[in-house]
Formats: sequence, structure tokens, C-alpha cells
Amino acid sequence: MAENVLRLEDVTMQFGGVVAVNNLSLEVNQGEIVALIGPNGAGKTTAFNCVTGVYEPTNGRVSLAGEVIVENHPQGKMKTMYQGENNGKYTNVVRLTPDQITQKGIARTFQNIRLFGALTVFENVLVAKHMRAKQNFLSATFRLNASEEKRMREESMALLEEQGLAHLKDEVASSLPYGLQRRLEIARALATDPKLLLLDEPAAGMNPQETQELTDFIKQIRTEYNLSVFMIEHHMDLVMQISDRIYVLDFGRLISQGTPEAVQNDQRVIDAYLGVADDAED
Repeated sequence: MAENVLRLEDVTMQFGGVVAVNNLSLEVNQGEIVALIGPNGAGKTTAFNCVTGVYEPTNGRVSLAGEVIVENHPQGKMKTMYQGENNGKYTNVVRLTPDQITQKGIARTFQNIRLFGALTVFENVLVAKHMRAKQNFLSATFRLNASEEKRMREESMALLEEQGLAHLKDEVASSLPYGLQRRLEIARALATDPKLLLLDEPAAGMNPQETQELTDFIKQIRTEYNLSVFMIEHHMDLVMQISDRIYVLDFGRLISQGTPEAVQNDQRVIDAYLGVADDAED
């Protein structure tokens, strides 16, 4: 049986009277590439934000490799779901910050590229390496961390070489072509040594050649880094070519799940999404 890496249980995210994600349950297993698709406004990026600590879900639980990293159950939910009690009110159990969740082993990219545009390619990766640094203010001030800093710089350079970006190490990130910026953003995510990589519309804005190169790149890093990949994507050719399994959201609810073939032939998915033109906004 495949090892479970990510599990969402009854995750709900409500903004006032709007329920963006409604009782979403799904899982990603070790080594899988799993896609989350659906029309604009379906709640896909909101679900990602609940996984990575950007949002605290209104209700539900997120687990990474069996460890609960996000959990919230307001008063009135089933008592068996809770681990603590406060004057009869069952409330937030686990709330890790985004950086703590990254340290646990989840890395992500964003729909709109969020590189440090004024830094070089090398510096962008090195910054991510510092996520796992053991140094503190004292050791940094008195340069007691020289060996660790040397190791991180060597690892950053090795990562750039592995990803075919070493020749661009001194280039300012914002000067790179769009496709290479995407590749650098993924390389920066890999620098945090993740167990799970979340990709939010990685093919957005790419031409057909760049999209095919990205498809091959995702397959490559899944194998080389023993990663599980969970992605949002509107580009259906990429999704159907690369995914082991697909989940489909519509108005925050899960309407279908399964293999690419099964989802592609599900009438509910055809009616809700597959006939809709692609759009970069979620």
C-alpha cells in the first residue's frame, strides 16, 4: 500500500458568508503527481493556502506523512475529532506558520511568480537553503557558522547545476525569460528539501514548447528528488499527460476524482469545467 504524504480531511474555508472550500477531503501518496482542477473561483488556490498555513481553515485537518500540521474544529463539531477541551468548547488544535510548515517538508510555487527579482539566480536558491540552517543571530554575528554557510553555498550551486541553471547563476532573477523564471522558482522550492511540492498553475503564461519542457521537468524532479507533487493547473494537455490522479472542484466542493481517463469522461466534469476556456485567474 502506498505511503500517504498529504491528507486533507473535511477542510472548509469560509470568508463571511462565502464558502470557498467545502468539506474537502483528498490525499496524495508517495511519488504521485496529483492535480487539482476546476473552473475559476472553484477554491483551488484557497485549498493550497489552507495546506501551507496562509489561511487557517474554518474547519478540518491537514496532515503531512501522518503528522497533523493544520487543524481547526469550531464548537459544535463532533467531539471525537478533538484533542483538547476548553470550558466545553473545542477549538483550534494545531496552527503552524507557513515557515514552520515549510520546515516540515512542504514547498510551493505561486500562480504569480514570486522570486526575489533584484537578487541573482544563485542568491534566490541560497535564501531558500537558509530555511534549514542551524545558525542563530549570535553565530551569524561572530561568523561561527562559516562551515555551514560554505555547505549551503555548495549545495545551492549543485542544485543549479542539476537544474541546468548554473550558467545563469549571476543573472538577476527578474531578467530571465518567463519559462526560466518558473524553473528557478521550482529550483528554489527544491532547495528547502521538501517531501511534497505544491505547484500553483506552473504552466500559466507559457507557450507550447515551454509547457512541454515544464512537463518533462516535473517528471524529472519527481524521480530525482523522490518527491510527491500536488498541482493546480488549467492546461489540460499537461494535466492529462502528467497526473496519476485528479481531483475536481466546483464551487468549493469535490465533484469528481480518479485517473485522468475517468475524470475526462465524467459528465459532471464536462458540464462544470472541461468545456470552459482556460483562464489564468483562480
